[in-house]
Amino acid sequence: MSVEDGQRTATDGGGADAVAGFLRGMREGIENGLGPLTAARRAAGGLPESFRDALDRTAERMRGDYAEDEWGFDPEFADAVTPAFEFLHDVWWRVKSTGLDNVPAQGRAMLVANHAGSLFPFDASMMTAAIRLHHPAPRWPRFMVLDWAFGLPFLSSFMRRVGGVPANPDNATRLLEQDELVMVFPEGVKGTGKPFSERYRLQRFGRGGFVEVALRTRSPIVPVAVVGSEEIYPKLADSPSLARMVGAPFVPITPTFPWLGPLGLIPLPSRWRIEFCEPIDLSDHPPEAADDRQLVFDLSEQVRELIQNKLYENLVLRGSAFL
Repeated sequence: MSVEDGQRTATDGGGADAVAGFLRGMREGIENGLGPLTAARRAAGGLPESFRDALDRTAERMRGDYAEDEWGFDPEFADAVTPAFEFLHDVWWRVKSTGLDNVPAQGRAMLVANHAGSLFPFDASMMTAAIRLHHPAPRWPRFMVLDWAFGLPFLSSFMRRVGGVPANPDNATRLLEQDELVMVFPEGVKGTGKPFSERYRLQRFGRGGFVEVALRTRSPIVPVAVVGSEEIYPKLADSPSLARMVGAPFVPITPTFPWLGPLGLIPLPSRWRIEFCEPIDLSDHPPEAADDRQLVFDLSEQVRELIQNKLYENLVLRGSAFL
């Protein structure tokens, strides 16, 4: 399905009715004691066949044997769930991506993006979907994930199988030395946990650890600005008690969660724009330049400032968040 086809589907009555039917079926299934995946499979009758197939294949893979690399990445599983992410990309969020030709077709590179999403940051998955669906030479990026998320049993297994790797400099370095495409989100939990009133205002990029890794591995940095992820779960407040229960740094209170129960986990259908900016070539710097604190800071601020400006530009280009 093309981006244009997805946008038409999302705006006509058929697409809206299918999604509404899916949500009703999910609610009824969960109320009747079904697990989320079983409820989703039974409720998906009105959705595209590719989406239903993805749910079926996902369930089969979660029950069976599978091959994976040293990081837990399972390309066959990732292919199986791609139609589900394609639905989110083309229909639910109507993602428009620009600058995909700035993503190298081969070899190492670091994609550095802003981070948002509160309950479930989908920015990495939509960046991946854009590359897989619309890049002239599709490839699987690997994305850095905070350690606490790997403590959630089902989510941990799923993230590893689609390319998630625990976020630390050593892992990022090893992946880049294997000529992988690596996504990093320097804001970390500060980005996903900020209130809705501070949306699209970049948080600090820490101490520039991503720049050190890029310098040591001589990897180009591709800044990425993601607009749309701030509206999928508008964070109004925190729930410290729920955060302690699940071992998360925070659990947000949103307009739908926890008031609607499991249905409150369904993200709102905001419109997205993703801009992949021109790469920053670091090849003129030797690996030992990573020890130059001033250089690391300057490059980190350069990337942060570029992404912030691109966020503002793409907010204007997007217009309304939901229409």
